[in-house]
Amino acid sequence: MPEQVVEPRIRGFLCTTAHPAGCRKSVADQIALARKAPEPRPGGRMLVLGSSTGYGLASRIVGAFGYGKDSLGVFYERPPKGKRTASAGWYNSAAFTEAAQAEGLAAHNINGDAFSKEVLEEAIALIRDEMGPLDTVVYSIAAPARLDPVSGELHRSVLKPIGKPLKIKSMDLATDQVSDVEIDPATDEEIAATVKVMGGEDLTRWVDTLLQAGLLAHGARVVAYSYIGPDLTWPIYHHGTIGKAKEDLEHHCQVLNDRLSNEIGGGCWVSVNKSVVTQAAAAIPAVPLYISTAYKVMREQRIHEDPIHQIVRLFKQHLGPEKEPTTDDHNRIRLDDLEMRDDIQMLIRMRWTRLATDTLDSLAGYDEYRRGFRQLFGFDIDGVDYDAPVETDLALDGTVGGGGEGDG
Repeated sequence: MPEQVVEPRIRGFLCTTAHPAGCRKSVADQIALARKAPEPRPGGRMLVLGSSTGYGLASRIVGAFGYGKDSLGVFYERPPKGKRTASAGWYNSAAFTEAAQAEGLAAHNINGDAFSKEVLEEAIALIRDEMGPLDTVVYSIAAPARLDPVSGELHRSVLKPIGKPLKIKSMDLATDQVSDVEIDPATDEEIAATVKVMGGEDLTRWVDTLLQAGLLAHGARVVAYSYIGPDLTWPIYHHGTIGKAKEDLEHHCQVLNDRLSNEIGGGCWVSVNKSVVTQAAAAIPAVPLYISTAYKVMREQRIHEDPIHQIVRLFKQHLGPEKEPTTDDHNRIRLDDLEMRDDIQMLIRMRWTRLATDTLDSLAGYDEYRRGFRQLFGFDIDGVDYDAPVETDLALDGTVGGGGEGDG
């Protein structure tokens, strides 16, 4: 189809367009950062579940361009259709695949629901026939709902406190206003559903199947991403429905760690990462406001990290060749160590009490947050001509499966 000029169409925490050239430049910039940290390139094979955006995409980039790994990426993204652009994750994956193949690396893709029986079966067949046993598995799925592959029941996650109603400072992304919001507590059914979607059951399903198929190499490492955050956000996050799901993820990961250690000399860890701008985080009350404040403070202290910097550090310090993960008392890798420093949290709290609509930019750097949000979709990327028409109907090589709305 003819090229077109693509503009952002943003409503609250949703953006319905994505810019292919901007996504390509964003991926290229991350590849350059992954190459900057020279490490031994032992090769290997990795599976990234939720590989099209954020921490999952960064993991695939660091694995490939930092360590020479062939990869399979599983994601659920919307392909282009007519004048409608693809989702950002589609364009990100297309750019990664092209760059990896140019490097002589295998880059396989499955576009479909990672929770489904069909996608798991496709992945097992592809790994067995095209790749061989994996040395690294990354679990980075963020999705609002999960269709249980056994029962057929659809579970939907909710972002709610537990036990009592919550009044908390938040930011309306549609109006750019700061105000207190009131949120009713979750029911027992909503808590259980959130655990079903965001807990560790699906991770265990994948690892069990890979083990049974003999597709995890000796010493294989599995890592799942999580977030804890500061006590400012605990009522809605760590002590809320999401926190219950993350507790379940940690429990499953510990059981898997013991099993992998005993059976193949491997391991499974939860990596607690720092807060970053994501479409999923934008939907959580109070969290975008906290992220805006944390970003500004950490940039001022010159310790800010984007997902690619975090994952470079994860591999360099914990998962790379000859490295042994350093963990806390709960066997968690803590990449949020800089964010959670006492001095950083003290500065954030001092600003939090004074945050209001008219102080967003001075105290929280809200303009920077909005730019970061647009960059998720390929907009506001330095070096891209947004007035120029671009081809939006891009194919994604090596892709099996149909399209979705994105959970990578």
